[in-house]
Amino acid sequence: MSETSSSSSSSPALLPLPPPVNTNMAATKKIEEALAHIREAEKSLKTSLLKWKPDYDVAADEYNAAATCYKTAKQYTQCRECLLKAVEYYKLNRSFFSAAKCLDQAVLISKEMGDLDNVFKFCERAACMYQEHGIPDTGALSLDKGAKIIEQQLPEKALHLYEHAVDIVMIEDRPRQAAEYQSKVNRINVKLQKYDAATDSIRREIGYHQASENNPAIGRLAVALVLVQLARGDPVAAEKAFREWGAYCDQEEVSTLEMLIQAFDEEDGDMARKALNSPFIKHMDVEYAKLARSLPIPKTSQESKKPGVTDTYPPYTSSSAADVGSITKGVADTSISQGDDEDLDLC
Repeated sequence: MSETSSSSSSSPALLPLPPPVNTNMAATKKIEEALAHIREAEKSLKTSLLKWKPDYDVAADEYNAAATCYKTAKQYTQCRECLLKAVEYYKLNRSFFSAAKCLDQAVLISKEMGDLDNVFKFCERAACMYQEHGIPDTGALSLDKGAKIIEQQLPEKALHLYEHAVDIVMIEDRPRQAAEYQSKVNRINVKLQKYDAATDSIRREIGYHQASENNPAIGRLAVALVLVQLARGDPVAAEKAFREWGAYCDQEEVSTLEMLIQAFDEEDGDMARKALNSPFIKHMDVEYAKLARSLPIPKTSQESKKPGVTDTYPPYTSSSAADVGSITKGVADTSISQGDDEDLDLC
């Protein structure tokens, strides 16, 4: 009897388990809260004998609050609808910054829904709103974020967003920032094997780097331009690009590019492989490194070349690089000439 009582007293007492959290109940509560905000929004839009104009600001705030509640309840479709209504009424009240912030939220909700087409559309509209508010740099950042979301599945549309970002920052005469976005345009063009467009966009980025006096970046782009020209099957254009921009390259880059161009000129596959295995080519941006690996190597080797073909190659003479400041100016003028009406249509 005593043993039984002692054993029962020594065992720890079991604490009661907390009640399970009812997620459905929490979601239902948030949905009811969202509906209450929607009723307030609709009420603020009504007019009466003493209230002649709808209160757009209150309606927009209430729809924005309702969207937050729906987001918490994971009701993404209703959340996005409320955000778009908030955008509409913020616009009517000329609160362009608040409208743009709602569109940024709509981008994230569309990402959760897997609706990448609307990610593209909402980013364009948000950039337009930020420009209307007077902060175009924020609009360019919004385009950049949206492009990163859709780049893998919709590279063509991501390309358009990056190009729009370039145009926006060049209106503000910011070549360094424009070069950053332009480099992303270049990589997508190479990824899509749009080599003609890639040559033009690389030259444009070189112009931006010249405007910002970033000479080391020009040397790296000279290597990229040579690779793209070779991918186009035009070794003459590759040599011309090297002669034009080779003065900005390091000595290792110069010797490697000379070897590469000579290899394609003489159809020497062994020499081409040796040049393309250069460490700095392998460690370029991913798309350029892939491009180097996929270049069509000449099949003729050094040993099987016809007699009489010499290995002489004209020495490299560093000529002054062409001044492409006009490219930068032309891009800015083109961006401005598109007109505000076109941008406002996007809104």
